[in-house]
Amino acid sequence: MSIHVCHLTLSHFRSHQRTRVDLDGRPVVLSGLNGAGKTNILEAVSLLSPGRGLRRASPDDIARRPQSLGWKIRAEMATPGGSRQLETWAEPGSPRQVRIDEKTAPQIALGELAAMLWLTPAMDRLWLEGTEGRRRFLDRTVLSFRPDHAAQSLGYEKAMRERNRLLREGVTDAGWFAALEAQMAQTGARISANRHAALAILGQHADPDSPFPEADLALDCAAPTQEDALATALAEGRRRDMAAGRSLIGPHRADLRATWAAKGMDAAQCSTGEQKALLISIILANARALATVRGSAPILLLDEVAAHLDATRRAALYDALCDLGAQAFLTGTGAELFSDLGPRAQHFTVSERDGRSILEEIAP
Repeated sequence: MSIHVCHLTLSHFRSHQRTRVDLDGRPVVLSGLNGAGKTNILEAVSLLSPGRGLRRASPDDIARRPQSLGWKIRAEMATPGGSRQLETWAEPGSPRQVRIDEKTAPQIALGELAAMLWLTPAMDRLWLEGTEGRRRFLDRTVLSFRPDHAAQSLGYEKAMRERNRLLREGVTDAGWFAALEAQMAQTGARISANRHAALAILGQHADPDSPFPEADLALDCAAPTQEDALATALAEGRRRDMAAGRSLIGPHRADLRATWAAKGMDAAQCSTGEQKALLISIILANARALATVRGSAPILLLDEVAAHLDATRRAALYDALCDLGAQAFLTGTGAELFSDLGPRAQHFTVSERDGRSILEEIAP
């Protein structure tokens, strides 16, 4: 059985004052002009997973303007264990809250119900910009396999922030540093192990016959990845880190490297279209791996995915999504971009009327 959103209701969510949509598990095509509210729907679905969603927005930034009354997302999700009722919302000035089957739940519980992957136009420059975006991309990949990866990352960051504070204040008490460094070493080793395991799984599920180029992925991290060695390196680097006012080694400095396997070309040297194709190749490998490991394909959020793809690759992408049996949400400015999907998908137009988004289903 595929995992998919069956019903989705948005209340005062960005441009959507009140939107409800009924879905059957097929890919979902959302076409319309820029600014109509297509990506807002993808963002809402992304918040049915742990974290800040595909835009990484704060709860207050999501609320519909000018009312700013707060917002709510309700969804029914089909899972192998049966239908689940999900709610997530935020009141003005308050953090996001989650309920599953009418019971309060932590965000991590959402990741245990369904894996979710996404591509956005901002990620088209993933290989050209700073390392933070690539680490975030990698860690969302890891999170799709190991929902507890978020807890390890939070534990590491909390200890690192406290260590950085001591460094900036010039504290020299070795005992305080040792305790924090032990926590960083323990969680940091697990983070590194999770990342390496995820890259290995992706490599096993690459498709060399796909029109999307196979990517060789590697983790670039000068710091030790074993717990004892990382603790020693942190202790030995205190003087240098104190001069810098921050921790200079650890998994927070790692970088994800990608190479077009067939050409031996670094992703940063590829054309815009080639970089987009590499990203899609990685997402598809991730989805295939999840279908094997978790027994069901993830939900995919593909914003403006047809941009920079020729007709052949567009058709190949749609075939791959249907072969996976994945519920994929796809956006584009023109319905003609998705004609190859035909009745294999549900098709909707999104338009703006009187300051609010309107969603209407159309025939393929």
